[in-house]
Amino acid sequence: MIKQRLLNLITAMSSDRRMGGNRATQLGALTSLAIALLLTTPQLIVAAQWSEIESRGELKVAIKDNVRPLGFTAEDGSLIGLEIDIARKLAEELLADREAIEFVPVTNVERLQAVLADEVDIAIAKVAVTTPRSRIVEFSPYYYLDGTEIVTKNSEIKNIDELALDRIVVLENSATIAVVRNRLPEATLIGAKSYQEALELLETNQADAFAGDRSILTGWIQEYPAYNLLPERLSGTALAVVLPKGLQYRELRSKVNSAIARWKESGWLESRIKYWGL
Repeated sequence: MIKQRLLNLITAMSSDRRMGGNRATQLGALTSLAIALLLTTPQLIVAAQWSEIESRGELKVAIKDNVRPLGFTAEDGSLIGLEIDIARKLAEELLADREAIEFVPVTNVERLQAVLADEVDIAIAKVAVTTPRSRIVEFSPYYYLDGTEIVTKNSEIKNIDELALDRIVVLENSATIAVVRNRLPEATLIGAKSYQEALELLETNQADAFAGDRSILTGWIQEYPAYNLLPERLSGTALAVVLPKGLQYRELRSKVNSAIARWKESGWLESRIKYWGL
């Protein structure tokens, strides 16, 4: 129980990109303790090895079901999006059947824990590669470069410099705040608790633009075509597949990493990125 709570805390803290010095130090200490526990208690991490997955004939994948266009639920109830395509392509190449897959929707806090607790084999759930996370899980080569961008409904605003003194909505307590403040120090930042609240602020002319992850904003403009995504990217973040650590999972990691490398070389990955408007 104590070990599980420790994993929960590390996952929650590592998902928080706002970590300051003290918080980062605490996370480092907790991560070191977790690694020690994992090494001394092998049964804690029991993610399936490739031979077990092959015998089962099914790949268990943690995904997001509410993040358009990465992974979301269509009107007919089916799961679609770039990350869903990647998961099905993996099942097709590794198990010769794109339907040989079990999708497990997860929250942000659950993404790493699902792999550590053997609830899934891998996670493809809008997980950014960070140093704290890399201490407890492995990452594949990136499949998409995300980052902070800005969306606006004002057709007269053509670039980010024109927002220098404007009102920009950001999600409260998000890493986006520091990114926007660094690029547009004179802009007025307005906090919102959710994307819905941000939309309401824009629609009622209480703000001029909204800053967030490019992947999320791409879904935003697909849903609300009156908005435009400004061309400049303010920061970059690599999204990758989450894989378990350990020599026993080397074959699984090799298969996933090789598949992503092939998709980049063949152009398949780029074509799916373009298909989803990313």
